[in-house]
Amino acid sequence: MNTFRWGEPVALPAPVRDLLSAALGVTGPRPGAEPVLPEPAPLPAFPGLDVSPEARLRHATGMSTEDLLTARSGALPHAPDGVTRPASHDEVLDVLRIAAEHRIAVVPHGGRTSVVGGLRAVRDGYAGLVALDLSRLNRLLRLDRTSRTATFQAGVRGPRAEELLAAEGFTLGHFPQSFQYATLGGFAATRSSGQASAGYGRFDQMVVGLRAATGAGTLDLGRAPQSAAGPDLRQLMLGSEGAFGVLTELTLRIRPAREIRYAGWAFPSFDAGLRAVRALAQDGPTPAVVRLSDEVETAINAATGSGTDANGGCLAVVGHLGDADPAGRLASYGAEPLGDGPGRAWVAGRFRAPYLRDALLDAGALAETLETAAFWDRLPDTYAAVRDALAHTLDGAGTPPIVMCHVSHVYETGASLYFTVVAAQADDPVAQWRAAKAAAGAAIAASGATISHHHGVGRDHRPFYAREIGPAGVAALHAVKRALDPANVLNPGILLP
Repeated sequence: MNTFRWGEPVALPAPVRDLLSAALGVTGPRPGAEPVLPEPAPLPAFPGLDVSPEARLRHATGMSTEDLLTARSGALPHAPDGVTRPASHDEVLDVLRIAAEHRIAVVPHGGRTSVVGGLRAVRDGYAGLVALDLSRLNRLLRLDRTSRTATFQAGVRGPRAEELLAAEGFTLGHFPQSFQYATLGGFAATRSSGQASAGYGRFDQMVVGLRAATGAGTLDLGRAPQSAAGPDLRQLMLGSEGAFGVLTELTLRIRPAREIRYAGWAFPSFDAGLRAVRALAQDGPTPAVVRLSDEVETAINAATGSGTDANGGCLAVVGHLGDADPAGRLASYGAEPLGDGPGRAWVAGRFRAPYLRDALLDAGALAETLETAAFWDRLPDTYAAVRDALAHTLDGAGTPPIVMCHVSHVYETGASLYFTVVAAQADDPVAQWRAAKAAAGAAIAASGATISHHHGVGRDHRPFYAREIGPAGVAALHAVKRALDPANVLNPGILLP
């Protein structure tokens, strides 16, 4: 992966360039600046320490649009002073001990795919900042065919995990958009949800055991498939984003590899599609994958050659494990079958969106995503409120946007909404997006939805997360932080309000 983009550069298709110019007034690339690393602070002798400019640059930022725009302006305010690459759990404990002794902030790094500022740690008040790169913790430690579990070190990347499991006939079934670069530890630390989570479950549901290094010592959690022995402490680490400790090993539920059969469906409206996919989630046949695009997303994708025309309606791609056939139930909601072509096209391009985001930024457009989840009864209001907040804020800034949305995951009780926003970049695109993001976050909170379904909290969502869990919840998390990270060196400024 290139330092400040997702994969290799791609060219925007001509229809996309035409749309940017005609609909949004995007006039061309904005001048950038060569990024400059700040002068590093001296660091103590961490295991596997690398203070080269190359290593610091590679660990300087995450992959949110704000991260990338800041880097393109030439600023790298969150670049580490060095990179430590421990090779074992004990060496991770050593890193945390040394950091506490010398007042060095520690930021765990997996695939560096955070899109919510999860790597933008606070530097003020610390003698330095070190990136803890988990890439040397990259082994499959044990595969238990009887229990159908696999124990991995946390630095194993998604494709490597699937390669190792496929050799034994198994899969995790976890394929988020960050799959090509992200690590298993990152999936767990952010409560990742893969594109087939309706069939295989979210990543936190796959974690049956874990090992973590903390400032108070080692946590070894999970010794049975289920337990009534008090609160489940694994949940403190799942979604903790490196603020409480560093995940070093994960024992994961695995399943025999099976083919997912995809089909495309055209619905007359987004509302009709919502009713249909709710019926699948609640009454079956339960899908492994559901992606229901609204009218705008369907039309834009069709016009730019990246989707299927649904005759002015909405496109759904539905995937099932095995021989389940949802045709009868979907047809009862007015769906027209489109065959397996839309599904095959979606599978072929499902990891492509971040590459296009970088190309859009190169062209002078602002392009970003945000997501949420709500119960079914609140979902239509949440959809309308977030869409309107984004459109109103960016219209007011003189940069009218295209706002697209799709349902990306479904459950018996509700679903997630994934919004994509494209507009012309303003003179200060970081401030432009912060204003739009704040308006969308306020709309999410007011509608009773969650601030994040699968991107996590990071730095960007902290104020909304505090509102969501309330003062007692905030106090409880700070108490956990004091217990597990008494020196307060782990990813300061991330997650905790």
